[in-house]
Amino acid sequence: MMRRSKILQKLRTGETASCFKVNLKDTQSVEIAAISGFDCVWVDLEHIGQDWSVIASHVWATKAHDTDLMVRVPRGAYSDYIKPLELDATGIMVPHIMSAADAKKVIHTVRFHPQGKRPIDGGNADGAYTAMDFNTYLETANRERFVVLQIEDPEPLDELEEIAQLEGFDMLFFGPGDFSQGIGAPGQWDHPLLLETRKRVAEVARENGKFAGTVGSPANLQELLDMGYDFVSVGADVVGLTNYCRDTAKAFGTSTGNKGKSYLEQ
Repeated sequence: MMRRSKILQKLRTGETASCFKVNLKDTQSVEIAAISGFDCVWVDLEHIGQDWSVIASHVWATKAHDTDLMVRVPRGAYSDYIKPLELDATGIMVPHIMSAADAKKVIHTVRFHPQGKRPIDGGNADGAYTAMDFNTYLETANRERFVVLQIEDPEPLDELEEIAQLEGFDMLFFGPGDFSQGIGAPGQWDHPLLLETRKRVAEVARENGKFAGTVGSPANLQELLDMGYDFVSVGADVVGLTNYCRDTAKAFGTSTGNKGKSYLEQ
């Protein structure tokens, strides 16, 4: 049988869920995050050139520790959307949803009948290599594999309620980085429109029976939970590694009396 989604189990019972983003290709990074107790690990194909064998290894590493794996897919052909699911990733996140029509097209591509017309194989990991009953495979995939639509541009805001009312996806995910650029205020995290939209995405998602996700940090986690977000990605391997290396390099310079600046401090 197909492994049940830990994220969906928690969110459907009113709990919150944690996520950790991994940019590095080494699967050990994914396994460390899973061992540490995160509910979900997020890996990326939109910005990172990982091949499918790497994604498959990430799936195995998370499943071994009963942790979900979410793959952010590139905007491309239908194969780009469904291959992570066929490798048995627990969910996918589709970036830059620009309209209700765009969202409908994505849902049609990634969900089986009756929600969509996802191409059927069943001979891959998610179908237990054809060992699952055909209709059970379709039903379980629609129920236990989550689809996240990312709102990170101003363009879809006029149709946000219409998008949230669509059947066949599970979560709206607000992306502040690209949104700040889209409104002409890159990196201005306290911009009024960004703050307003972050709050609105959570409200609209919950009002329409969808989960709300975003990125955050331990410092603003409680604020996001109070706002209505129930899925928060609160860290990343590259952030942790960079901060650790920078702090260690600074400590070394202080201990040795080195007054020069390393390139990490420029």
